Amino acid sequence: MTHKKSTSTSAKLLYRPIGLVSGVASGAVAGILFKQIWKLASPSSSEDTPKALESEFPLRQIVLAAAVQGAIYATVKALVDRGGARAFERVFGEWPGD
Repeated sequence: MTHKKSTSTSAKLLYRPIGLVSGVASGAVAGILFKQIWKLASPSSSEDTPKALESEFPLRQIVLAAAVQGAIYATVKALVDRGGARAFERVFGEWPGD
């Protein structure tokens, strides 16, 4: 049985600004990545990503774009969060979560 050492309050507080910055960065990267993927995979000739209130796109295309965008965002955010937590642990010796 593995015993995990609980994270100190100071480690959680110290990681908070790092987590906020990495969250903003991962959102920006995910947005850029989604736009590039959508340009390649888009069923229409438009380079714009469909938005819910734009009438020129069919609902099916809007829902597909939203699902793809959500999957990309969640994946990029998980990768950045995990990488940031590992880097924090290497530098400070404590895992910032849990």
